[in-house]
Amino acid sequence: MKTTKISFFILSLMLLLVSGLSGWAGNAAAASDSGKTYVIGTDIVFAPFEYEDENGNYVGIDIDLLDAIAKDQNFKYQIKALGFNAAVQALEANQVDGVIAGMSITDERKAKFDFSEPYYDSGVVMGISANNDTVKSYEDLRGKKVAVKTGTEGYSFAESIASKYGFTIVPFDESYQMYDDVMTGNSVACFEDEPVLRYGVKQNNGLKIVTDKEDGASYGFAVSKGKNQELLEMFNAGLVNIKANGEYKRIIEEYVGENAQVANLGRWELIQKSLPSLFKGLGKTLLYTIVSLFFAFIIGLIFGFMKVGQNKFLRGVATVFVDIFRGIPLIVLAFFIYFGIPQAMGFTMPLFLAAILTLSLNAGAYVTEIIRGGIQSIDRGQMEAARSLGLPYRKAMIKIVIPQAVRVMIPSFINQMVITLKDTSILSVIGLVELTQSGKIVIARTFSSFDIWLTVAVMYLIVIITLTKIADYLEVKVRRG
Repeated sequence: MKTTKISFFILSLMLLLVSGLSGWAGNAAAASDSGKTYVIGTDIVFAPFEYEDENGNYVGIDIDLLDAIAKDQNFKYQIKALGFNAAVQALEANQVDGVIAGMSITDERKAKFDFSEPYYDSGVVMGISANNDTVKSYEDLRGKKVAVKTGTEGYSFAESIASKYGFTIVPFDESYQMYDDVMTGNSVACFEDEPVLRYGVKQNNGLKIVTDKEDGASYGFAVSKGKNQELLEMFNAGLVNIKANGEYKRIIEEYVGENAQVANLGRWELIQKSLPSLFKGLGKTLLYTIVSLFFAFIIGLIFGFMKVGQNKFLRGVATVFVDIFRGIPLIVLAFFIYFGIPQAMGFTMPLFLAAILTLSLNAGAYVTEIIRGGIQSIDRGQMEAARSLGLPYRKAMIKIVIPQAVRVMIPSFINQMVITLKDTSILSVIGLVELTQSGKIVIARTFSSFDIWLTVAVMYLIVIITLTKIADYLEVKVRRG
């Protein structure tokens, strides 16, 4: 009877999850079929093409161009800020309808995506520290390290000349990470798209440009191969119109023209203006932590009792669950759930659901082991004594074993809570805007890594210490009770 109830409960949860995913998939399909609103993926830390301003609004050349074209062609869109690599993967998985993210038109990408007409002619330049007077050309890079951003024209160009000039490539996911690596002296130079690096230099990122612009691929708006052709046609038509009426030139001048705005904030003013977005990210971090731990606890209870139960099949199922979700790195699990499963099954998964599933399954595997270890730490004589007095197995477990096991489990539960809170930062790779990602967004706009990362670290520290102290207090109360 007990095994049947557990199995029925697990089956019910699975059916609810599948029905929920089907509903989301149906809604996504309906939205796509209506043609009224297109979901557009973009980068979030690629100024001046796309970034978040101090008011929390997405701005930049790409964002303003898209908005102008949408108004000209009378279509609606929704921005999905994911980061470049995540946006490209989302387009492959049909999680978004299009991508505009300073995306270079290359033959390799043409095999997977359909591109608009080029909307910006870029190129590659080399940047070095503003205080460096020794590196003036590619010949000066021999035997040194050069920073590049993955998936960019700068990366491709660096690869093409690395063996000729004898330097080592150091790849990064974000532009500001390249700049920081050059500023700290780990790399002597970086290769970057000319308008991006020129914008950064103007915003006092600590670098200077020392080479002429190399020819590079132009930027284009992308859709999946053979899909959303009407969107592509509207983009091309709108691009022609805004070039003709002068709107295109106005947008370009606003961000990379001679009179482009330059930020000039002091350290404390910068931190003060950044706090609202950082606190918003912290709120999301706490939300994802609480919700995922709630489901992780339910999962842990189910599989924990299965592991200490008397049914060999259920023990085997629980063991396989723990081995899988403890064995897969969290970042790989996030990519698989958010990109892999939807692409294989043909539906769109909301980011919130993917994040909660990832954290819950990962934490649930560890909670399972916490519960198993806590129960098995109680001397078997306790159960044998209870059974000898006539108590049924279930009642003996609830009345005798579990109350003692809970006291043993509490420190481990506290530790798992802290781990899960910090693990939310990993999910920034799939576009989750929590505290860490909020910090990246601010740095992409301000190029103030030290100040912002110090602020983020202090915020994490305060929250984790506070939660730990509260949990320690509750642990003492439980032990005394």
